[in-house]
Amino acid sequence: MARLSVKSSPERLQVKSSSILQTTSDPFDSIIFLFGPTGVGKTDLLTNLDPSRFAVVNADSIQVYRHLDIGSAKASKELQSRIEHHLIDIREPNTQFTVADFIEEADTAIRSIASRGKVPIITGGTAFYFKHFLYGLSEAPASDEATRARVQALIDEKGRAWAHAYLCEVDPASGSRIHINDSYRISRALEVWQQSGRPLSSFDLPTTARRGMKPLIIALMREQEELHRRIRERVDQMFREGLEDEIRRLVAMGAQRSWPALVGIGYREFFTALATGEYTRTMVGEEIVRNSRAYAKRQLTFFKSFADAQWFNASQTDAITATIESYVCR
Repeated sequence: MARLSVKSSPERLQVKSSSILQTTSDPFDSIIFLFGPTGVGKTDLLTNLDPSRFAVVNADSIQVYRHLDIGSAKASKELQSRIEHHLIDIREPNTQFTVADFIEEADTAIRSIASRGKVPIITGGTAFYFKHFLYGLSEAPASDEATRARVQALIDEKGRAWAHAYLCEVDPASGSRIHINDSYRISRALEVWQQSGRPLSSFDLPTTARRGMKPLIIALMREQEELHRRIRERVDQMFREGLEDEIRRLVAMGAQRSWPALVGIGYREFFTALATGEYTRTMVGEEIVRNSRAYAKRQLTFFKSFADAQWFNASQTDAITATIESYVCR
């Protein structure tokens, strides 16, 4: 069987190959999950992948939107031009992108990638995208546009805090699991309640992987102090790269904080501050750092629910390289 020629350095993952990987008739036979909390260094590990052998499928719920580049920490245009990326810049920021949309789009991307003999790497920080991509959706009623509009109008009228409190009342299990700032999942849970009269948590998720998938699941972590430092450095870098200008462009487009894309960390802090008239760069920057660190903690908790995940410190590039090599050459 053809093998990868692998080179690695202490700081970067390098997976190179001049040979052709064996392909199978099943496009879902070889899939790699690469996930970890915000700021851990997922993009760094993609930088030196051989673009003739691998392609990236984005699993970040904000990076699917156009015009939101800096605050969502999208891969640079240079990296996107060097290694094939999918599911980036595929929606306008005022439109919904559901987990069902993600599954459909990701399935299409994987078929395309596999048809050219490449291995898809699904990477990002939206944990429930990975869970539902692997196991599918629950038997809860499908999203309904009219019900969604009614629920959203109620949230707009009464506020997110009220909506989360109401969710905790009608569906305590979902309320305890869904963060108060996660507008999309709050809305979805209330939508299911309105449609069915049953809490979302009462609908079981499938326990068998879709399509017989057995992905390689690589989970990245760092020591908490180091991760917190990296998050602060990342936020500082976003401001240096022009995050405030990006927000101004969105405002000029008519952006409103109720837009689905703008619930993301790095955006909602600006639009909340602008709505209250209390904007200062320092205040918003500190809020982004604080929210990012809290989000990273929640991400780690969710990712630990993947029993088959292989955990690595993000600096363990040699071990990660060997694991990828073993999987794709099996």
